[in-house]
Amino acid sequence: MKMLIAIGTKNKAKTGAVEAVVKQFVNEELVFEHVEVASGVSAQPMTDAETREGAINRAKNTRNVSNADFSFGLEGGVKEIDGVMYVCNWGALVLKDGQVITAAGAQIPLPETVAEDVKSGRELGPVMDEYTQQNDIRQHSGAIGIFTHDLIDRKEMFEHVIKLLIGQYFFQKA
Repeated sequence: MKMLIAIGTKNKAKTGAVEAVVKQFVNEELVFEHVEVASGVSAQPMTDAETREGAINRAKNTRNVSNADFSFGLEGGVKEIDGVMYVCNWGALVLKDGQVITAAGAQIPLPETVAEDVKSGRELGPVMDEYTQQNDIRQHSGAIGIFTHDLIDRKEMFEHVIKLLIGQYFFQKA
């Protein structure tokens, strides 16, 4: 029997992360489906709470569209602590029965010039494209890749979140 894994995005970094981790840890015949769904939050989430909500909404909306065994929602955002803006990222896994599992990942500070552009109302992705003079950074290394000298990229960052989600699922089943 095939297990349907739905991912609430077509972003390559996010879909690649889900596929890599699920293939590694789920011993079933897998079918992956990428669907565009709404996050229900701002285009640029500005808090942990909003970013988490976006991930949960994406996972729930994905499940509603696909009725998958596992429905994943991943959301990147920013948050401010003591006047410093950090990237933040959240993931949610919605099971077929509707249970929601959440986890957060790595967080690093953004340079002040980037943070100021985001505070002015711009999305981090386009700001990063200008900052790096590259296109579609969010599909590849992401801000985390740029500001860690590619020691960890966006896909790897989200792989960690997916491992946290899948790990909780396995713990609950044990």
